[in-house]
Amino acid sequence: MKITLVGSRHFGVAVLNMLKARDVDLARVVVADAEDRLAAAAGEAGVDLAVQKDPKNVAADEIAAGTDLIITAHSHARVGKDALAVSRLGGIGYHPSLLPRHRGIAAVEWTIKEGDPIAGGSIYHLADRMDAGAIAAQDWCFVKPGETARELWERALAPLGIELIGRVVDYAKAHGDLPAKPQDEQFATKAPRIKEEAPAPAPAP
Repeated sequence: MKITLVGSRHFGVAVLNMLKARDVDLARVVVADAEDRLAAAAGEAGVDLAVQKDPKNVAADEIAAGTDLIITAHSHARVGKDALAVSRLGGIGYHPSLLPRHRGIAAVEWTIKEGDPIAGGSIYHLADRMDAGAIAAQDWCFVKPGETARELWERALAPLGIELIGRVVDYAKAHGDLPAKPQDEQFATKAPRIKEEAPAPAPAP
């Protein structure tokens, strides 16, 4: 199983380490920023590194030749049809919600904002529409009362994402394909970036 990993930051490094512990060929790591910690981790691991020409898009020639599966891990870049076509099984990403609920960049924040008692994570097929591809794996967790978005991510959703990606990789190795269950659009909600509220003006003296 030959994999190209597209990602960044701590979660990208955690996924890289998980893949290194599995019997896969981690052919290349793709990053938007050469100074990102994932780029450093790839160098330390001796994995081929590509830096995106466009931070918002992954080009086809940035995917390693012969890739079986593209995995995105904390990447906000679009992996378009031309890049996906390089990979035998296309690509998957991790989204920290029970898709189709909370599609968007601030899924964990909206989980807290809406008072959801249950959160979860989804491995989805990369597609034209953001977070709308078929589901390859999904699992859930409880939200603790008073928990912040960061606390929920670090305690439960990041570890769940690593576990689910590993589960899908193992499935792909064993079966030569990926599970794919279409999302039910009637339950789709959006999770756009939440703007910070301006502080209230000080009372007049």
